[in-house]
Order: sequence, then structure tokens, then C-alpha cells
Amino acid sequence: MKSPLFAAAILGLATSAQAQTLTVIAPDYFGSEWGPGPAIKEGFEARCGTCTLNFRTGDVMSRLQLEGARLDGDVVIGLNTDTTLRARETGLFVPHGQPLAALTLPIDWADDTFLPFNWGYNAWVYDKTRVKNPPTSFADLITREDISLIWQDPRSSSAGLALLLWVDQLYGEDAADVWAALSERTVTVTAGWSEAYGLFTEGEADMVLSYATSPAYHIVAEEDDSKAAAIFSEGHYLTAEVAGVLSGTENPGLAADFMAYILSPEFQQMIAYGNWSYPSALPREDWPEVMRDLPYPDTALFYSETQAEERRVPALDLWLEGMTR
Repeated sequence: MKSPLFAAAILGLATSAQAQTLTVIAPDYFGSEWGPGPAIKEGFEARCGTCTLNFRTGDVMSRLQLEGARLDGDVVIGLNTDTTLRARETGLFVPHGQPLAALTLPIDWADDTFLPFNWGYNAWVYDKTRVKNPPTSFADLITREDISLIWQDPRSSSAGLALLLWVDQLYGEDAADVWAALSERTVTVTAGWSEAYGLFTEGEADMVLSYATSPAYHIVAEEDDSKAAAIFSEGHYLTAEVAGVLSGTENPGLAADFMAYILSPEFQQMIAYGNWSYPSALPREDWPEVMRDLPYPDTALFYSETQAEERRVPALDLWLEGMTR
């Protein structure tokens, strides 16, 4: 007959084993073979020794809002600064507990709930074989009738939402006129980034809404330097992607280790290539050379999460007005 002490020991081992599995809620792209997830999993598991990192992928915001306190996970990664207010208001997050001194974003960051792991500038990417004299400002883009465009719907795409807020910040109540002008040379507005960028690379338009770092992928992965980002004199809209610790985590120590891993040079170097974006905690001189060499905007345009949420609906109204003229 087994003693109560033996049974308790077995239970303790089971609990310990369970505590060594970290579940990270992430967007679909994170877990794909071309996304950053596989390398992050390998790197973190090598550090923690006996732990396992599992990604649960899908629409992160919908999962937070629909599952609420029933959400089974430890950490959320992949939210961006235009949507964090809605995530924060779910009450599902606790402070991340990480020092912020290492962050190198071009904006001040003092958030103790959401930790940025990368960031980027939205930009219009063009094919240099088709566009010989790219626009040098947003004002220039609006008047260029010789350029065809593809971009994303702000109601379904984070990149599209960033464009909406970019135009809102530059043009305010005059934004409807901008959308009307852009719609005249728009080939299509897609639900998401992948579809839009795929159509662009297939030659369906001269320019596509993407990121200032997008050409780095073509240079490194395809040895193709025919893509470039048009840098605008007014500045470019900045978004950061963030991670946060769920209040319902059963593995707070492992979750804290993962948040610390985000700020490590290993993770930061990994995210530059895995996500083709600027690292959040590396000085520019430590970025991959291909990113250091890309054209870089002089001015960062940014809305705080409160401003982004306050302007989202009014800006959408102006978008709809302009697009239906």
C-alpha cells in the first residue's frame, strides 16, 4: 500500500511538470514556419531547460474579448499599440515586471502592463522597375494620378488601421478628401496584409501599404533589391507590437522568464529577421546591416492607445465618406 507521503510526492511532480509548460496566445503568423515563433520556441526552451513553450494562434483580440477569464494561457504576444486599450480594459493582464531602460523605440515608453518586442513605420512600398520617381510626401502621393495602389481595410487589418490613423493625424477633418483622392487610383482594398502584398508582388499595382522594413525581406531572402519604401517628409506612423502577462497564468515564474527573454539580445536579433521589423531593445548600430542601410523616416508620428481609440470611429466615418464619393 502506497503511503500518503508517496502520493503527495507524485502529485507534486505532476504539478511541477504542468508548471513547466508556457502557453503563449499569438497571431496566426507567429506560429507559421516563416514567422518568428519556431525560433523563439527553440531559443526559450534551450534557456529554461525542461520547459515547453506552446503557441495558441488565432485572432488575439477576439479571443481576449470572447473568452475573457476563461482564456487558457500565460502570456499574450502580438497586440499592437492601436488596440492595447481594448485589451487593457478586459482586466486580464498584470504588470510585466520588466525594466524599460533597455528600450530603444523613438518614442517614450512607460507602460508597466504591455512590453514592446518590436516596432515599425508604416510605409508605401513600391517596385523600382515600375516607379522611377516615387512620391516624397503624403501630399505628393495624393496628387499622383500615375501611380496605382493596393492597401488594407482599416476595419479588418492592423496595417489598414495604422494608415487610417496616419491620415487622421496628418489631415484631421479633411481626411475624407484624401480618401476620395486615393480611391481613384486604388486597385483594391484587401482584408489583410498578406493578400495585399501578394497582389503587389504579382504586379497588380505600383505601390502597396506595408512597412519601411519590408524591402529587407526581398534583399535577404530573395536577393532582390527592386522593392523600396517611399519616405515621406511629413513623417511616418509608428506602431509597436507588445506582449503581456495574463492574470490567470498558472506559471507566473515562467511567464516572467519569457518577458525577460523578450528583452534579450538573442530574442531581439531573432525578431528582426523573423518579423522583418525594428527590434525594440537594440540600438540601431546593432540592427542587422540590411535594416541599418534602408532609408529611415526622420519623424515618428504616433497616437497613444487612448488617442488611437478616441480617433478610430470618427476617422472611420471620414474614410467611409471619402471612399463612397
